[in-house]
Amino acid sequence: QVHLVESGGGSVQTGGSLRLSCATSGYSSKPRAMGWFRQAPGKERERVAIIYFSDLSTLYAESVKGRFTISQDNAENAVHLQMNKLRIEDTAMYYCATSGVYAAYTSTDFDYWGQGTQVTVSS
Repeated sequence: QVHLVESGGGSVQTGGSLRLSCATSGYSSKPRAMGWFRQAPGKERERVAIIYFSDLSTLYAESVKGRFTISQDNAENAVHLQMNKLRIEDTAMYYCATSGVYAAYTSTDFDYWGQGTQVTVSS
């Protein structure tokens, strides 16, 4: 059974940094991509970053480009999201997810999801 477990969330002041991790287990074959999504209260879930394992290419939401970095850790079967220069508008529940779809892009392309980790940024 596939499991994804996020960690690393917390509270931080604007301009601060957090590193989220998503540990995976239970896969019979490696997914094609992993992504981070977030959802703030009253808002729709939005894509934050995706990493494609075929060539390790990455994709970022415009709002996080230059501040967030997604990376994989093969040794830990994990994917990380380094978040720097955090803003109040980054406050949300962050979810990691995996996809077996080629060129996964939208949340519907992702089939396994973690429970989420809360990120709160305050002034």
